[in-house]
Amino acid sequence: MQISFKPITQVHLIVLIAIFFGLFSNQSFFLNVIKVYPLTFSNLFFVMSLFFVLVSLITIIFTLFSSKYTTKPLLITTLMVSSFTSYFMQTYNVVIDDDMIRNSLQTNLNESLDLLSIKLVLHVLFLGVIPSFYVYKKQIKYASFRKELFMKLKVLGISLALIVFLLFTFSQFYTSFFREHKPLRYYTNPTYWIYSIANYINKTSKSETVVKSIGGDARVEEKEMEPKELVILVVGEAARADRFSLNGYTKETNPLLSQESDLVSFDNMHSCGTSTAISVPCMFSLYGKNDYDYEKGLSTQNILDVLVNTGSVDILWRDNNSDSKGVALRVPYEDFKTSDKNTICDTECRDEGMLVGLDKYIDSHKNRDILIVLHMMGNHGPAYYKRYPKEFEKFKPVCKTNQLEECSVESINNAYDNAILYTDYFLSKVINFLKSYDKTHEAVMFYMSDHGESLGENGLYLHGLPYFMAPDTQIHIASTIWFGDTMKKDLNLTKLRTLTNKVLTHDNLFHSLLGFFEVDTKLYDPKKDLLYDVKIPE
Repeated sequence: MQISFKPITQVHLIVLIAIFFGLFSNQSFFLNVIKVYPLTFSNLFFVMSLFFVLVSLITIIFTLFSSKYTTKPLLITTLMVSSFTSYFMQTYNVVIDDDMIRNSLQTNLNESLDLLSIKLVLHVLFLGVIPSFYVYKKQIKYASFRKELFMKLKVLGISLALIVFLLFTFSQFYTSFFREHKPLRYYTNPTYWIYSIANYINKTSKSETVVKSIGGDARVEEKEMEPKELVILVVGEAARADRFSLNGYTKETNPLLSQESDLVSFDNMHSCGTSTAISVPCMFSLYGKNDYDYEKGLSTQNILDVLVNTGSVDILWRDNNSDSKGVALRVPYEDFKTSDKNTICDTECRDEGMLVGLDKYIDSHKNRDILIVLHMMGNHGPAYYKRYPKEFEKFKPVCKTNQLEECSVESINNAYDNAILYTDYFLSKVINFLKSYDKTHEAVMFYMSDHGESLGENGLYLHGLPYFMAPDTQIHIASTIWFGDTMKKDLNLTKLRTLTNKVLTHDNLFHSLLGFFEVDTKLYDPKKDLLYDVKIPE
């Protein structure tokens, strides 16, 4: 069968492609709709009306931006992008909002390659490349300006009238659809990702950002001859609280940390966001989850700046993830994602490589308080099996593909748990490293994951859903803290362990770091300092 490339009018091509989107690129949308509105007789016609409303809306968007010079580029670009978005929505049940777009743009090449598969290539071929080739080859028959305008107005009028008619006809359904089931619209393709890109551009294309200074009054107040603070803050990646055996998980994923008597696990810690691009800047921000947004975070100094402003704290950020998401722009930063810097690399560079050479850094900053941030690769998905050396493959069988939907639940969980096992090993190495400085410094290891992860529960994979609709698995995170002997003598650890029953969040990090370094500033809120109520009075 030959594809016809006979001339076609501009509006006919737009309607044809809009129907194509409705039929082939919105599987995720309609599957989620059917979960809410099962295909009973009363719901069937409403679900059918959604198809026509969606096609009409897509037609309106394309018609408004179509012209002799823009129609083909617009359709081809939309087809290609939508073929990718539909794949990820169908495969991992993710939502393509402005936060997901930001997170994707900040993802490095190696992380992107983890998502590559034959299934993705075929999906893009059939839903992107082939229809784009059809649009490219199809000759568009243009009429005079007046006739083209009339046809556009006619299509816009018919499409709008159809939408209004269907909204009124099924008003009782659309009332609940728009008011009670708003998240469903996040799965429409291409309308929602187009909206999200516009929203992202609007947030990021404003005039040059002026960073507001905070903590100008910050001063370290510690006794003379008191040991200096040495804090290693480990920022984890996609580690769930319920996968730490320290928190009651049945598999032994923390065999080494469980041996540390001076370690406390916060099993009720929750993240500020569901993606690295949001959570990492938010957790270092003065603004708590309820007040934080991307613009405020970008235009205001963070806790690292406040500590620098004291003039008493030296900071080093080492990164084995994508980057610091803007947090470490004004402090020393080292990239450990390649073998140029990281000396422990096999199939990929390992988190433990970030510990190499830290002794030299500490020795060169004697008589100074020190904060070292280690940003882990951790449990970055979907290729969990790549996140740990072979000797940590304790739990078997293991899912060894990035197409998680093709693996058994058991094998996905095993791969993820093996990565947690490697995190246990890494954190244990951090603690043992700090123990060598226990006599000369007040040593602390504070571990906090950036967000959690879905492993197939209710058909969800990975992370990144809008916070209000995200499951607990994406926001309930692993977090632990360890104290050296010099530090713990001033703390009531028994009392601190009672906090594990209290709901804690990323909001606690900013003020806890101020407390660790004994910083006096108006920004400090003792109620959010994890150690404030457990310090032993002098």
